[in-house]
Amino acid sequence: MIVTRLQVAFGGLVLVQAAHSVEEYVGRLWESFPPARFVTGLVSQDHERGFVVLNVALIGFGLGCVLWPVRRGWPATVSLGWAWVAVEIINGVGHSLWTLRQGRYTPGVATAPVLLAVALYLARVLRRVGQPASGAASPGPPR
Repeated sequence: MIVTRLQVAFGGLVLVQAAHSVEEYVGRLWESFPPARFVTGLVSQDHERGFVVLNVALIGFGLGCVLWPVRRGWPATVSLGWAWVAVEIINGVGHSLWTLRQGRYTPGVATAPVLLAVALYLARVLRRVGQPASGAASPGPPR
């Protein structure tokens, strides 16, 4: 099996999100960031439990995307990729802005720049998907 840049970039973004979720968990994000407190409260009255459930679901979904649509080259791969890019760019920029506003470390800011960089790389790869390579008869994902 040939592993493509798209598979590596998508998988890398999911792995960085997992590390980001761990940083947020250790920093108890749901205690200091009101939107996180609200969203985790929708899942459980125990905000810590809600945070864990949401993040395990997110990472599980990401791994599922990598293992099926991305690895097998399903048409939905590009749409899923762009959705992840959008979420992670917002996540990366949002953490940085929140930290600047607070004037101190906030949970998730250490991994936010990596999320942003990998999301931008995935966006670059996605832009190339569908563009015919020179001399190629049909378009396909970059290798």
